[in-house]
Amino acid sequence: MSERTIALVTGANKGIGYEIAAGLGALGWSIGVGARDEQRRNAAVEKLRAAGVQAFGVPLDVSDDASATAAAQLIEEQAGRLDVLVNNAAITGGMPQEPTGVDPATIRTVVETNVIGVVRVTNAMLPLLRRSAAPRIVNMSSSVGSLTRQSGPDAEQTAGPVSAAYAPSKTFLNAITLQYVRELSGTNILINVGCPGYVATDLNGFRGVRTPEQGAAIAIKLATLPDDGPTGQFFDDAGVVPW
Repeated sequence: MSERTIALVTGANKGIGYEIAAGLGALGWSIGVGARDEQRRNAAVEKLRAAGVQAFGVPLDVSDDASATAAAQLIEEQAGRLDVLVNNAAITGGMPQEPTGVDPATIRTVVETNVIGVVRVTNAMLPLLRRSAAPRIVNMSSSVGSLTRQSGPDAEQTAGPVSAAYAPSKTFLNAITLQYVRELSGTNILINVGCPGYVATDLNGFRGVRTPEQGAAIAIKLATLPDDGPTGQFFDDAGVVPW
């Protein structure tokens, strides 16, 4: 069993996920690069290794049960446990998403990845996380999922455009996270939600105003919380985000 801290980052082949992997790897951790595209996954692993990170590829499609199970088996073979899980993989479903015109299939697809995918991967990895002395789960959400901000007078500025699939999927993810916190209360597993801010990635056509490195910072902070750190909270770089 490795003496290094072992982390799995989903959707780690590019964008924020890659920078989370790079940032945690720079701490001397061993990083599982979770991604479904083999070519992109291999390229990310090679790039991380060239930067001195101990990285290994983890074939992972978060929308597939068998893939999540196989990923857990691979990590068990590679490391024997998992210390940190960062659920980063997500899709928007494409815009615009006005509720009066959205295809219900779009909502279903987004929820499958952004919510059910997190449940699927988390449940597959929990037996490995329970073997860790200091397990952490970080769910990458977004302030657009904040009901407080969506219902406020400046919703367009604080919660983005009207969205019937992506924003509600993040609200759903926030709620699911709290249910994990309730169930796992009394264990040493710290579970928190992070918002990276409006980052320029292919998820939004590179319209964001923050860099992927800046977006990764909150995940790295939550992944490295001390044993007496918070659990069941929603954070961005400025502090606590209202639910």
